[in-house]
Amino acid sequence: MLNASQLKKGLVVEVNGLPHIIGTISCQTPSARGGATLYKIRARNVISGQKTDITCKGDESFKESDYQKKPIQYLYRDQEKFCFMDLEDYSQFELTAGDIEDEAMYLVEDMELLSLVVEGVVRGIQLPDTVSLTIVECDPAIKGASATARTKTAVLETGLNVQVPEYLTQDEVVKIDTRTAKYLGRV
Repeated sequence: MLNASQLKKGLVVEVNGLPHIIGTISCQTPSARGGATLYKIRARNVISGQKTDITCKGDESFKESDYQKKPIQYLYRDQEKFCFMDLEDYSQFELTAGDIEDEAMYLVEDMELLSLVVEGVVRGIQLPDTVSLTIVECDPAIKGASATARTKTAVLETGLNVQVPEYLTQDEVVKIDTRTAKYLGRV
């Protein structure tokens, strides 16, 4: 059993008897004395794909769901389907864009990651905490901008838009946090 304060993005827990994968977690600490810290959790049902919002106190417990993690490799995208290969038996399988809508913007061909297998069927994927992506479009670098904390929007090779420092240029490879979609640094 895990307390709400121990939950992390990507964990699979049971909500109302069904496996749900944790998508986002936000913490609200009340300013009044004696108030309990509240956790707002957005989880996705692993089987149906339906999203659920949960608000709970930090000491409420959740049962970890029965699932397996298997190493896989992302191969390619074919319109609305994403093709993966199991690295243990080299079998291929597909997931739809709806199955992995939050993770799709971080996928690069030949990337290795983990699949979430529930009841013998792949129900989702788990990304690494950071990925390296190339900037394909951004405003030109501004000379002397490295001393300032200003940012600009950059479009990455997967179509993801992130805020990066002004001194970065097109074709640079940057490290992105997949949990927060924020720029971490250059590679």
